[in-house]
Amino acid sequence: MGSEVFTRLEDLGLTIPAVVPPVAAYVPAVQTNNHVYVSGQLPMVDGKLAAAGLVGADVTPEQAKELARQAGLNALAAVHALVGLDKVVRVVKIVGFVASAPGFTGQPGVINGASELFAEVFGEAGRHARSAVGVSSLPLNTPVEVEAIFEVA
Repeated sequence: MGSEVFTRLEDLGLTIPAVVPPVAAYVPAVQTNNHVYVSGQLPMVDGKLAAAGLVGADVTPEQAKELARQAGLNALAAVHALVGLDKVVRVVKIVGFVASAPGFTGQPGVINGASELFAEVFGEAGRHARSAVGVSSLPLNTPVEVEAIFEVA
């Protein structure tokens, strides 16, 4: 991947944000052998949650998709701070959690925000296995949370 990743980010008009400080007793990312495990990332922007509430009630699916994209960008920040994005070989798996209003079943479309970001940044190496899970609530009343596993060189 190398510098190609940074060129793609620039082409997308994106910059890697500062790593979001943990909100509890964990670290943003951990490397073991050739994998980086990224803790669940929230859609924080400049230290603040970008939106709050349940998807399908307080937050539209379209807004939630953008929030998932931001959470994905924050996951990239955690990887970059730990090993550097130029070391990413591929995105292995993401798990997306969506705080869902009763009856909301569009979780896969919401988590596409993160999935599409990773494909845009890493190309074919950004395609990954995935789960998209609806839950009744998430920390800080965030609408989405994204965790990820990356293979690194």
